[in-house]
Amino acid sequence: MTNPKINILNSELLSDNWYILKKFEYEYTKNDGTVEIQKREVYDRGNGATILLYDKKEQNVILIRQFRMPTYLNGNESGMVVEACAGLLEEENAEECIRRESEEETGYKVNDVRKIFEAYMSPGSVTEIIHFFVAEYSKDMKVNEGGGLASEHENIEVLEIPFIKALQMIRDGEIKDAKTIMLLQYAQISGLLEA
Repeated sequence: MTNPKINILNSELLSDNWYILKKFEYEYTKNDGTVEIQKREVYDRGNGATILLYDKKEQNVILIRQFRMPTYLNGNESGMVVEACAGLLEEENAEECIRRESEEETGYKVNDVRKIFEAYMSPGSVTEIIHFFVAEYSKDMKVNEGGGLASEHENIEVLEIPFIKALQMIRDGEIKDAKTIMLLQYAQISGLLEA
């Protein structure tokens, strides 16, 4: 942290129940030289990785559906979200994480994963960087039924969807998850699959 315009005055731990929520008070020097005091809450849940599994021959993608409490509290009547496979980095790098998550959540053991970019998903309040990957899959890569880990209370439904339908699901509001929209649009823009 080397920005000379920022001087952190205080940090207060608000919660460490699931991850870390802190309140920061800091001085911010504006472009005109005046200094103002700002306060922000920052949620630190670690960094994550996400992947779009795609079948170039069949023109399909693998997505998952699972319950997401925050969406349920904010207008999603069922709380169910269609999204790309993803997970938090544990004691591993992003590529190791996404290989593990792919197998746990989708049942596919992917070989050649390719990192395409990384992004802050909610930089106004969350520290998390997500590493984005793509990988081709085929039926012979399926090693189990997927569905996530019972120990993590994951009840994941694995979905194999035609790519063209997944794009339509964005337009119809059936896919509202930002990381998934970004991956599907990347696949379209880069020509991974045909739209």
